[in-house]
Amino acid sequence: MADCGSLPQLEYGQFSDWLHQKVGSQRIPIAGSLEVTERCNLRCRHCYIPTVQRAGSRRRELKLPEIERILVEITEVGCLWLLLTGGEPFLRHDFLDIYASARRKGLILTLFTNGTLITRPIADYLSEWRPFKIEITLYGATQETYERVTAVPGSYARCMTGIQLLVERNLPLGLKTMLMTLNRHELDQMQSLADNLGVEFRFDPILNAALDGSNRPAGLRLTPEEVVAVEKTDSGRSSSWPERYRQTAGMEISGRPLYLCGAGKNSFHIDAAGRLSQCLTARNPSYNLREGNFNEGWEQFLPDLVTRQYSEAFPCRACALRMVCPQCPAIGATEMGNPEKPVDYLCRVANLRREAFAPG
Repeated sequence: MADCGSLPQLEYGQFSDWLHQKVGSQRIPIAGSLEVTERCNLRCRHCYIPTVQRAGSRRRELKLPEIERILVEITEVGCLWLLLTGGEPFLRHDFLDIYASARRKGLILTLFTNGTLITRPIADYLSEWRPFKIEITLYGATQETYERVTAVPGSYARCMTGIQLLVERNLPLGLKTMLMTLNRHELDQMQSLADNLGVEFRFDPILNAALDGSNRPAGLRLTPEEVVAVEKTDSGRSSSWPERYRQTAGMEISGRPLYLCGAGKNSFHIDAAGRLSQCLTARNPSYNLREGNFNEGWEQFLPDLVTRQYSEAFPCRACALRMVCPQCPAIGATEMGNPEKPVDYLCRVANLRREAFAPG
């Protein structure tokens, strides 16, 4: 009999890195995100899902049996990590049924929520059937700022209650925020709140346009100078950026790929209506899983998208910052109407980051 005690022990991060290295260039969908609803109980001013898109969205949502079929299909072809997100997932009365079904498939689950609908019974359930991670978005450290963003009175108190219920049960909670003009002044307070609770905290300083191309969220962006200034004061970012520049220095990109990321290669996104796409941002075109199955979409539809080549007119083709730039063809397609057209704001951020963090 084999001595199981002699098997090498790996930390989670080591396992994840090892698996991604093993997968390498193989097209195996090891990670995905499932948007169970577009509906939300908040009205955040920076939300990328247009209000008009939410209208009638409940009728378009995948039903529980459809989701259960998709969960079977993605696990059969190798999916291991799955993000359950929205909208606000807990608006679905059957969300815990969806969660339980995904967990029974052996998927490593992460939940994105605003925390305002978490009750004691929900927290107890999650404590018994623990996810890998729960992330709650914090829009401010005070009620005034939080509700200036969410536009829903009482939402701050409900969010704080949800956070406390999860902390009390020692669930794997992380807090995060989208940094914008409305809450920039409370970044340190949000960090302190997370520190006092003993949970992780992270921030994203770059807002994208809405899925319909509206620049409404972009109007709340920090300036590129403000983005880099706040990153310089953050120990994690100020140390990670120089390392990223060192890792990508002199790196050559073979061929003429438009997409450089793993979207559609080792990861995928499924929206609330069952449309399979490369990622949460690159949603068009998409494959209707109600009319086909996941394997067909993965093997026959997505490859043509992820292997797209850029044209001679692509202005980023020779840029030395391409491997570390926040530019993405999906963002270009959404915000500029052309996947090869860069967003000037992101170019400015990339160049300022190089001046601030690139070694030498």
